[in-house]
Amino acid sequence: MRKFGLIGYPLGHSFSQKFFSEKFQKEHIEDCVYENFPLSSIDMLPAMIISQPDLCGLNVTIPYKEKVISFLDDSDEIVKKINACNCIDIHNGKLYGFNTDVPGFEESLKRKLQAHHNKALILGTGGASKAVEYVISKMGIEYKLVSRKPDSSSVRHIGYAQLTDDLIDQYKLIINTTPLGMFPNLDRYPPLPYGSIASKHYLFDLIYNPAKTMFLQKGEAQGAMIQNGSEMLILQAEESWKIWNRNN
Repeated sequence: MRKFGLIGYPLGHSFSQKFFSEKFQKEHIEDCVYENFPLSSIDMLPAMIISQPDLCGLNVTIPYKEKVISFLDDSDEIVKKINACNCIDIHNGKLYGFNTDVPGFEESLKRKLQAHHNKALILGTGGASKAVEYVISKMGIEYKLVSRKPDSSSVRHIGYAQLTDDLIDQYKLIINTTPLGMFPNLDRYPPLPYGSIASKHYLFDLIYNPAKTMFLQKGEAQGAMIQNGSEMLILQAEESWKIWNRNN
C-alpha cells in the first residue's frame, strides 16, 4: 500500500485528504491512501517519516513551506530559487522537494488575466507568497509586496499604511497570500482602501474555505473580477500526483 499525506499545523482547513481520497475512489486506485499528519513542530518530521515506512510523498502547508527546506535531501530549481516547498517525493529513503503552487497558481491566474493587469500587489510574505512572486515576476508583471512589517530598504516591499487610493488605482491585480479570512475567522480581511477598487481590478485569493472571503466580497461589491484558490489547489494537487508517479 502506497501512502501519501499532508504535513502542517493545524490541518482543520485542509482539502487535500478529501481530494485525494475521492480521487482514489473515483479512479479505482486501490493501492493508495492519503492521511493528514498534523505536526506541532517541523522537528517532528524525521520521526514521523520513520514511523511510516510506506510513505511515498507529502504535501506541505502552513506553516512549514519554508521550514521544511532544511529536511530535504535535494530539491528542484524552483524550490532552490524561492525557498518554499509544498510537495515532497520520498524515494529510496530520500526526500526531494518541489513547488506545485507555482504551476497551479500560474495556470489558474492566466484564465482571467487581462492586458491591463500589468501591475500587482502581493499581500503577505510567507511561503505561499514566494510562489506567487515567482510567477508574477516570470510573467513580467510589475509588483509590490505588502505586509504588516515592511522592509524600509526595499521600494518593492511596503506596508498596508502605504496603500493609497492612487496606488490601488495603479495596481489592478491584487493577490492575497495571507490566511486572513480563512475558516473559521470569516470576518477578517486585509486592510485595504476597498473604496478605490473598481471594475478593472482582479482580486485573487489563495484561500478556498470559505469560497468567497471578505476580501473577495469587498472587491466584488466594487465591481472587481474575483477568483478564489480552489482551482489552484486542484491544479497543484494533480501536479503533486504526477511528481509522485514519475518513477512508476
